[in-house]
Amino acid sequence: MTTSPLTADEALRRIELALARTPGNCLLLTQKARCLLGLGHVDQALSVAATARRDDDHDVVTLEALGAFYTIAKRESQALESYDRLLELSPQHPGALFNRAALRRITGDLAGAEADYDAVIRINPHDYEARYNRSDLRVQTHERNHVAELEALLGRTIPEWRGEAQIRYALAKEYEDLGEYEKSWAQLSEGAALRRRNLTYNVERDVQTVDGIRAAFAPRGAAAGEGDPNPAPIFIVGLPRSGTTLVERILSSHSTVTAGGELEHFTTSLLEEIEAPEHRRSLSRQELIEHAARVDVRSLGRRYSQKTRALTGHRPRFTDKLPLNYLYCGLIHRALPRAHIVHVTRHPLAVCYAMYKTLFKQGYPFSYDLNEIGQYYVGYHRLMQHWHAIMPGLIHDLSYEQLIAQQASETRRLLEFCGLTFEEGCLAFDRNPAPTATASASQVRRPIYNTSVSLWTQYADRLAGLRRQLQMAGVPVH
Repeated sequence: MTTSPLTADEALRRIELALARTPGNCLLLTQKARCLLGLGHVDQALSVAATARRDDDHDVVTLEALGAFYTIAKRESQALESYDRLLELSPQHPGALFNRAALRRITGDLAGAEADYDAVIRINPHDYEARYNRSDLRVQTHERNHVAELEALLGRTIPEWRGEAQIRYALAKEYEDLGEYEKSWAQLSEGAALRRRNLTYNVERDVQTVDGIRAAFAPRGAAAGEGDPNPAPIFIVGLPRSGTTLVERILSSHSTVTAGGELEHFTTSLLEEIEAPEHRRSLSRQELIEHAARVDVRSLGRRYSQKTRALTGHRPRFTDKLPLNYLYCGLIHRALPRAHIVHVTRHPLAVCYAMYKTLFKQGYPFSYDLNEIGQYYVGYHRLMQHWHAIMPGLIHDLSYEQLIAQQASETRRLLEFCGLTFEEGCLAFDRNPAPTATASASQVRRPIYNTSVSLWTQYADRLAGLRRQLQMAGVPVH
């Protein structure tokens, strides 16, 4: 007999009962904080966790729970402190070392992250994720790389497909850094094919979804005025690996803007609005789109504003950098008419290749097959054309290539669109200490560089079929 997992409310009730018997139990307090966070009570969760954190007599289990809580709550300094204390008690704790490495990468301590990953690998040579993450931390050189080590691992049998994929992606990245492009592509194509074989995915469903959105949000569907007048959000949309993280770093270097990162808040707010009692049954994608087009936009905007209120801190503006929010541009404008939408573009083959060479932790299942990437890109391109047609002047297109070539002028245009005054700090985004947890976390710690702009041309022959596919669908590929 199986039991259903506890809801956050029920778990909280049971923890409260346990705390009544053992008040002040730090592990229970941390679990309570986790439940409160899951329920959206951010301030209360942080207050409960602070009570647990003040205790000087923590054990390893409690410190690990505190580290996990503060990581989820995006309080990286407190999470790091918890793992530091844990590793004082148990220096060879592989989980704590791995998690601290991830946090150090997020906060920009790339050398510290590499040292932690090295320690994890010494303890467990079969931690292939640690090896993959380590390769991505810096540009590998002929004097200092892990190619021989990674090739030796492939020479032996890796028992689980995920491990093999991680090693092949790591090798592809390191070979590319070394200018060994043929070897890089060989590893990448094998790794991507392996990942794709282990996915259940149909790209045509995503394309149909995009077509359904275009049909549901005709010009009348984008009319604004009745939504929530919150002026705080700046939505940064586009495709993954298009430069959205770079744009967020520039904007969050402004004195009035907080970096929100990749938030799920608009999607969850929309689903909560749709899932009224009469809609409790599972809805198809098309039904979800139809309900979204008729949703109470003022209520949706208010719900989103409430969920994100804790993000703004003492600053009046914040970024929401989830790339796939491009699907909701029309609804975002209706629900939050004073919000700004920035669409980051990149050369089609550059962004398609950049997605193809990334082993995403989750999401973006279309990115492991070039034909499917092409189909998805065509759908995305058509939807963005649609938004521009029915919302003229309301979405700011920002070219990654233009930003790299003309940083100052493009930054000024971006700030002006968002209603922000120019600040010199926005040109020095690489000094921005704010954490970032995306696949670009290592790259955005560097000043503007142009090596990624034309990197795809090293594989022009391999991408020729993708180029033809895009051109035949009417996508400009210069």
